[in-house]
Amino acid sequence: MSKRSKVSRINDAYIKQHDAQMERQKRRKKKLHRRLMLFGMIVALTMISLITFHLDQRAEYQGMKQEYSELSTELTSLQKEEKQLTEEIELLNDEEYLLQIAKTNYFFTEEGEIVFKLPEEDPSY
Repeated sequence: MSKRSKVSRINDAYIKQHDAQMERQKRRKKKLHRRLMLFGMIVALTMISLITFHLDQRAEYQGMKQEYSELSTELTSLQKEEKQLTEEIELLNDEEYLLQIAKTNYFFTEEGEIVFKLPEEDPSY
């Protein structure tokens, strides 16, 4: 037995038309497959870039959030310090307070007055 088929094809116009139609369908399927692959790759690249962008934004947001909390704490402490300094300025405008500081820190006394400075620390014994 030979490998050739013993059935011969009919060279009919219908058969040629059918073969041409089948070939066109194959080419269409191949083009469709290529277009779908290209579209899929574009969608995949877009999704990957969006996910990467989102993760970068989240990391940046966390950094800014941490920086905000640090600056917020610093602002609170600076506001407290400002309040203390304004109170001290108000006290320094008072003449009696200035005399008291001069007496305790610089041993400024009036005529006939004696100032005793006691240590503020507790004795170690």
